Amino acid sequence: MKVVVNVKLKEGVLDPQGKAVSHALNSLGFDEVKGARIGKQIVLDIDGDDKEEVKKRVKMMSDELLANTVIEDYEIVIEDEA
Repeated sequence: MKVVVNVKLKEGVLDPQGKAVSHALNSLGFDEVKGARIGKQIVLDIDGDDKEEVKKRVKMMSDELLANTVIEDYEIVIEDEA
């Protein structure tokens, strides 16, 4: 089962990398960019058939390792395999 964990900084947390990207894009002439926030995406290949159990386990992984829950939020997306 393919599971995607999208991690982003919480509102109000400074994002110097996002600010640098926004500034660089403005310098390149992309004046419509008014801000940028940088996050990360983690794609996991998980053994399991029970989506609720897999989601529960991935939440534990995210809380313990994949995200710094003091300054980051995350969402878990279980992708359907066709």
